[in-house]
Amino acid sequence: MARQLDEQISARFPVGQRLRVLDVGMGQGTQALRLARAGHQVTGLEQDATMVAVAREALAGEPEGIRERMRIIEGDGRDTGVHFLPGSFDVVLCHGVLMYVEEPDPLLAGLARMLAHGGLLSLLVRNADALAMRPGLAGDWPAALAAFDTVSYTNRLGLDVRADRLKTLTATLAGIAAPLHAWYGVRVFTDTAADGAELPDDLETLLAAEERAGRTDPYRGVAALLHLCGVRG
Repeated sequence: MARQLDEQISARFPVGQRLRVLDVGMGQGTQALRLARAGHQVTGLEQDATMVAVAREALAGEPEGIRERMRIIEGDGRDTGVHFLPGSFDVVLCHGVLMYVEEPDPLLAGLARMLAHGGLLSLLVRNADALAMRPGLAGDWPAALAAFDTVSYTNRLGLDVRADRLKTLTATLAGIAAPLHAWYGVRVFTDTAADGAELPDDLETLLAAEERAGRTDPYRGVAALLHLCGVRG
């Protein structure tokens, strides 16, 4: 996904431009730190106090120049209007968040308002059109059949969450003036890999195959996750 995001950033902004980035639901700060290291001014917003502590600890271990380029705020992604002015950011990330939000449209509208004209909105969501893939590949046929008629599922943490359909999100992005510009599949071949599995010796080949599948039909359509990129009009 990082490669896909970098591709979209490079296509939209001049090389070397220091972008204003907002990472909503940043978790432990993996993407936020990566972009700060790349020279961008990054704000991370996260409501989970444990994740905030992890991110702050990671940031504390970075060189001073990177620490100065990143700030971390503890807060709810649905309250961006409380923390920031409209149009304050060139790039807004919302990765792995929508599955925990029962009504995502207000959140998405708020994120779009944070973008400057021409800004990039990057979403990572569970693919509702492929919910049957994981149980089907595992041979759990009752669960696979049930998955065709729902957007709800239980994630690997045991939480009951929700997925999104590409068609629905495409309409939503158009309605909030950040129409879909590009989309990719994520975890096409590797979704069934066990948590904590050791990295294979041919990792680069694996990543190349995943990246190719993530931008190629029909493979991207059955990916576990979808990476959608909208552009503020």
